[in-house]
Amino acid sequence: MNDDLMLTSSDPSTAVVLAEGEPVLKQLCDRIAPRFAREEVRQRLPRYLAALLQPLERRNGWQIAEQAGEAVPDGIQRLLNAARWEADAVRDDLRAYVVEHLGDPAAVWVIDETGFLKKGTQSVGVKRQYSGTAGRVENCQIGVFLAYASGHGRTFLDRELYLPKEWAADPERRRQAGVPETVEFATKPQLAQRMLARALDAAVPGAWVTGDEVYGDNRRLREWLESREQPYVLAVSCDERVQVVGGDPAPREEVAAVAAGLAPEAWARLSAGNGAKGPRLYDWVLVPLAEPAGAGRDRSLLVRRSCSDPTELAYYRVYGPVGTPLAEAVRVAGSRWAVEETIETSKGEVGLDQYEVRHWTPWYRYITLALLAHACLCVLRARAAEKGGPSQRLPSR
Repeated sequence: MNDDLMLTSSDPSTAVVLAEGEPVLKQLCDRIAPRFAREEVRQRLPRYLAALLQPLERRNGWQIAEQAGEAVPDGIQRLLNAARWEADAVRDDLRAYVVEHLGDPAAVWVIDETGFLKKGTQSVGVKRQYSGTAGRVENCQIGVFLAYASGHGRTFLDRELYLPKEWAADPERRRQAGVPETVEFATKPQLAQRMLARALDAAVPGAWVTGDEVYGDNRRLREWLESREQPYVLAVSCDERVQVVGGDPAPREEVAAVAAGLAPEAWARLSAGNGAKGPRLYDWVLVPLAEPAGAGRDRSLLVRRSCSDPTELAYYRVYGPVGTPLAEAVRVAGSRWAVEETIETSKGEVGLDQYEVRHWTPWYRYITLALLAHACLCVLRARAAEKGGPSQRLPSR
């Protein structure tokens, strides 16, 4: 790494962490350097990652180049476009790095997605579609992410770009955007399954999987997790049908009806983790289900109720070890909110949404390097927290 490489930040808590971060970043870059064919690219890599960690107004080619000490963005553009390296190989290095520094047998894998607002129709996968980030239908790309929430910190393991059906079925549009011929249409739950399979096959330590209704309502994903004997707490819609213990065996009840019939004393007030305003307190109940789960496994329905508005309810299917306590199920469910915050802060901390690339390969390259920078920052925060320094929680901008 160049002697003049400096990590700084206008955010005081981040600045304290980054002040001791150069050796950590150098170690990370040395680790992944063999993935890059040319020495020029290997030398540019630490400057590029360091620039992503800076509080730039926009992490575009020009600003990153200026931060990296380059007069023009040509080299930065080559890194993302023409240079010889495989983003998936670096993704594997990212996963190994996270496990090495943040690995935790009690960790939660969190499936989540985010929208990247875009103009025009040329950016790969862009269309008018619902963006949870915006809370409405927008012209955007959708990235599906596999995050890792451990007792040491929260960061990312994997990423996939959602390619809508009209894109997948349009040969000319695919050609112009550089979509590989082998890529076929896949739903968001299918993309999630691919990422989870990679993590499980790599023996990433963890205890649970969680995600919102997009993934919990997908029976095939749930069945696949069960085939891997992988516990989960997945949100489901209010019309999901279940069979409760001691209930009428036919027909199954909608989860909303089950919740409506619960006694007042069945609920317990617990925190699902800390938010910006302190503990996220809700009323919760865990209802045993009379559905076969296999040896050593139980199925339950977890219901969450707002303390201020009892009509505001959320539902989760739970598949896990026999006797899973309510507090553990609540911990897992709350991990998804923590990762939602992590996605948003990563946009400010490493520019996750600030890319200016349109094609398939550059998208994966930019996002992978941004996740790598985020993991490095997360490791730095974990080390600072161990020394009694700034919290590992990424600050919001």
